[in-house]
Amino acid sequence: RFTPERMVTFSFPLSKCALWDPVPVGDVIGSHIAYYRNPKLSLMEKTLRLAYRHAKQNEKKLLSCFLLGTLAVDEDGEGVTLTIDRFDPGREV
Repeated sequence: RFTPERMVTFSFPLSKCALWDPVPVGDVIGSHIAYYRNPKLSLMEKTLRLAYRHAKQNEKKLLSCFLLGTLAVDEDGEGVTLTIDRFDPGREV
């Protein structure tokens, strides 16, 4: 998680089976997508319209839905682009 004042640590949820040793090794480092790269967001108009229509038709204040897309490093290696091109309204159950 990134907060304006400082970077904070994150943790993985508990599970019954660990795939790696959870004991920290080495020095603490910060990891943020915007630290080394310039992020860009690209959203398809059709996807935005579908999400908007779904939100207007739904009477609930809290919606469960997904915006799906791809993350790619730019050709010059200086930036990353998140392209959101699909909308999934999710399931009620």
